[in-house]
Amino acid sequence: MLDYHACKNWRFDEIVHRYAERDTMLYALGLGCGGDPTHRGELGFVYEGRLQAVPTMATVMGSPGIWWKDSRTGADAVKLVHGEQDLRLLRPLPVAGTLVARNRVLSLTDKGAGKGAIAVVVRELADAASGEMVAESRNVTFLRGDGGFSAGSGVSDPGPDPLPPVPERPADVDVAYTTLPQAALLYRLSGDYNPLHADPEFASRAGFDRPILHGLCTYGMGARAVIEKVLGFDAARLRRIAVRFTSPVWPGDTVRYELWREGERIVRLRATVDARKAVVLANGLVEIE
Repeated sequence: MLDYHACKNWRFDEIVHRYAERDTMLYALGLGCGGDPTHRGELGFVYEGRLQAVPTMATVMGSPGIWWKDSRTGADAVKLVHGEQDLRLLRPLPVAGTLVARNRVLSLTDKGAGKGAIAVVVRELADAASGEMVAESRNVTFLRGDGGFSAGSGVSDPGPDPLPPVPERPADVDVAYTTLPQAALLYRLSGDYNPLHADPEFASRAGFDRPILHGLCTYGMGARAVIEKVLGFDAARLRRIAVRFTSPVWPGDTVRYELWREGERIVRLRATVDARKAVVLANGLVEIE
């Protein structure tokens, strides 16, 4: 059973993340950028001549890995799933540099015996030289096998505020991206080497007939859609993107992103795989400038 006090007070070492322009281009290629290699906007993410970073690259920087596997947590790491991701940019993400990551557990919420638990882990990324904050990332994890932990610990934190649903009216704009069959193998080179996304036998043991695409890849593609369709390929204007993960995506799927404008600074987002009538990202909230 999950140990509330051990997890809530988990001591993460600072992580120094060094990256170069090559890493920035590789991340963008993993999202499918450069599909039109003659388009000036797309080239801005995959060519050093006019390079800018896709801001969601911050989500792959400074990760402590699957620390839930440590027996001291008491968690059932096999049953955890990524529930939501929320990234805030305090300044444009540099195309190369050195960042210092500081991770901490913000909250642990007991949904009840048999209903799972929710953990929120915050990661702050700061420039190593100046100490200036660059981004804050919040990872909401659903621990399906750890409901009822408060019976032993006597404590449970309030859960995170829910993301609001998207508007019921038709989207203002949409765009579809067809992922490559090798998309997960390409995206994992940016740092997420979970065998679920590469090893067919491992995927089968997890209940899938083949490896699935990283949820954070689908998430990064959502940022790509906003940058392309709303921001005119000016990635520096993206300030926040938060979504709920609702269904897996397989490499080779075509993912459609629907976008709604709400005033000057808010965009709502939903992603679907229409071939399966599946919503894969829900309740998307994007802030721009």
